[in-house]
Amino acid sequence: MNYYIKNTTIINEGENLEANVYVAEGKIAKIVRKGEVFDAGNAIVIDATGKYLIPGIIDEHVHFREPGLTQKADIYTESRAAVAGGVTSFMDMPNTVPQTVNQELLQQKFDLAAEKSLANYSFYIGATNDNLAEITKINSKEVCGVKLFMGSSTGNMLVDKADTLEALFQEAPCLIAAHCEDEAIIKQNTQHYKELAEKREIAPDACIHPLVRSAEACYKSSAKAVELAEKTGARLHIMHISTAKELQLFRKDIPLEEKRITAETCPHYLFFNEEDYKRKGFAIKCNPAIKAKEDQQALLQALTTGQIDTIGTDHAPHLWEEKSTGKYFTSKSGFPSIQHSSAIMMELCRQGHLSLPQLVKLMCHNPALLYQIDRRGFIREGYHADLVLIDPNASHPIRNEEVHYKCGWTPYDGTEVNSQVTHTFVNGNLVFEDGLFHEENKGKKLEFKRI
Repeated sequence: MNYYIKNTTIINEGENLEANVYVAEGKIAKIVRKGEVFDAGNAIVIDATGKYLIPGIIDEHVHFREPGLTQKADIYTESRAAVAGGVTSFMDMPNTVPQTVNQELLQQKFDLAAEKSLANYSFYIGATNDNLAEITKINSKEVCGVKLFMGSSTGNMLVDKADTLEALFQEAPCLIAAHCEDEAIIKQNTQHYKELAEKREIAPDACIHPLVRSAEACYKSSAKAVELAEKTGARLHIMHISTAKELQLFRKDIPLEEKRITAETCPHYLFFNEEDYKRKGFAIKCNPAIKAKEDQQALLQALTTGQIDTIGTDHAPHLWEEKSTGKYFTSKSGFPSIQHSSAIMMELCRQGHLSLPQLVKLMCHNPALLYQIDRRGFIREGYHADLVLIDPNASHPIRNEEVHYKCGWTPYDGTEVNSQVTHTFVNGNLVFEDGLFHEENKGKKLEFKRI
């Protein structure tokens, strides 16, 4: 089907443009500027008066839990949640069961997504201490990146051998996406707070999380990763930056296209701080931990300086009973967020922390540029028609009862937001419309324009 989206305000490439958009054969066929005459033929007309049109959001950092952990989430359910939140493309992490650490398991995930996903997709291959040969085999035009855990992780995915790390940085055929927390510091902190809890000198609740997974642990590991990248020339992207101190590791004086070392943060580090553990408890326990208000403020400022390059969700569902154990050392870290990332970031715009064009740059343009995705992330003629309409005047509370996550809850439950995604197009197909899903068409494998 062809569509004609009229009377909208396009937020794209630094400007707000009143225009109409003609979508044909899966592509953005024509951007019709105000006053320009255009015949859309028999296209389905969508009147978008009062709404913003943005490129489809590209979430570079999700855990959809399939295979092996599908009691929490799966590619079908979480891709539905994604498109409901305006996310048209995702990149999924390898810490599933089994872990995605070889070519065969990687292909199995691509096959699952082709069958199930409403959004476009790619998958990381995970690094271990002994799978460099598998990593060097990947096709960098089809695989988004290599995921490196330089801190506590699942199973054998912690890469902690110095020679292995250096070899990985030298030989990885594409971007390395790193989780950076120093394992030794975390182990020492964990033991310390366990002993204090056993002596009943502290309450082992969620409030100790930023002490156990400390700012020191983040900085030490991130600094090590940057050192390795500078030494080897590797393309490094450090994920979920949570501290003010880490920001000094990233340049803001050059454009993204010239950077070899880049940074991501997540909506929860911008929206919450350590004071929120008192009311949200284990619901906001995640790794790295949400930290001090000073860290939150520094990250908010970095959105506009160029030190933070992208926003990813680190969408990581767990069942509520795994979160609400009442005990710090058994409660799982991570939570679902992909359905609500656009609404939360729109709230930050409303509060004056960034502009709408800056939001689109961080969530749409920059992921496309950083990962070198083919013809996505922008509203340009000839590009894939991944498009999202947002009503900026649709005030409502986020409620657990209305989430599309398989786990059935959100840490944003009860949060008042003022915007709502009304329409999501993936490859020119209308997959989400005013709360209803159209599931006839599935997403496509992302392609990367890499040499």
